[in-house]
Amino acid sequence: MAIEQLINLEEEFAKLLNKPTKNQEFELGQIIIGKVLQFEKDAALIDIGSKAEAVLPFKEIVNREDETKPTEVLNVGDEYEFYILREANEKGPLILSYKRVAQARGWVKLEELKTKDEVITGTVVALVKGGVVVEAHGVRGFIPASQLRLRGEANNAKGTEIEFKILELDKRKGKLICSQKIAIEDEKAGLRDKAINELEIGQVISGEVVRVAEFGAFIDIGGIDGLLPVSEISWQRIAHPREILSTGDKISVKILKIDKATKKISLSYKRLQPDPWTEIEGKFAEGMVVKGKVVKLAVFGVFVEIYPGVEALLPVSEITNEEEDPSPDNYLKPDDEVEVLIKKFSPYERRISLSLKDVQSTEA
Repeated sequence: MAIEQLINLEEEFAKLLNKPTKNQEFELGQIIIGKVLQFEKDAALIDIGSKAEAVLPFKEIVNREDETKPTEVLNVGDEYEFYILREANEKGPLILSYKRVAQARGWVKLEELKTKDEVITGTVVALVKGGVVVEAHGVRGFIPASQLRLRGEANNAKGTEIEFKILELDKRKGKLICSQKIAIEDEKAGLRDKAINELEIGQVISGEVVRVAEFGAFIDIGGIDGLLPVSEISWQRIAHPREILSTGDKISVKILKIDKATKKISLSYKRLQPDPWTEIEGKFAEGMVVKGKVVKLAVFGVFVEIYPGVEALLPVSEITNEEEDPSPDNYLKPDDEVEVLIKKFSPYERRISLSLKDVQSTEA
């Protein structure tokens, strides 16, 4: 059986928790007290009160990727607790580990925290494919990207402290899967009711973009998240919210709706920007010929943007005189630039009706 398998046996945890020992029979999985005698090329010699000295490999003092040197962790002449990795036998001396003392105790502590469903604070020590590696109580765990809720870009997260909860723990396999999102959501749960009761429809509040999706963006407004639908991001038609917003952006939003039953909040960003329908008053009038860009085709007609954020309807009956029921896509496509006549102009109702055939008839 490999050493890695042996050191993870269940009985080791019962042995290591309480009474470090000295001057006794040494067994795999014990925690004992020893004194650092000297440092050699790749290991330290430890006095454990027996005839032979024990060996402490440098890799069992610090992790290989750490910049800290073994001599910065342990001092010659000082006593420490060590974990027995391998008993002495005909093949070699007793092998110790310093770092696994903390890890072993850490596993027990983490198991206790998981049982209590408590929030744990850890440090991001590595960025890996699919998530980040965090360390807490001397144990390293993995947070999948789907369970992350890092402020700003994850690429800048190394070295930062984050809070998380444990999703899965298997100390035999050294497996620790965590979630930052659940920790944040649980933390906010107690604040959500109070915050919702203090918010008002129409209120303008500052927030931070914490997630961007195709259907909109989630904005942290003082500890709780509100949804900013894609339709409320810009007066102009956009293909994706990322055209305007990025994670970490600080923006002001207006509260449109508060559903206390479902604890959901709907927000608007565009309504804090100048309303283009108000701006066009006095700039357009019925009978004017204007230039516009086709933004969308429908069975009943074509939507043409005649001013940034203002889309007017070109009904199918106003496209051409050539057919009774023409198909819009036979004549126009998105991004086409056209000259159209304003037949009906009602900005208060946000309705403008256009004609293409009347312009063509005039030109003819």
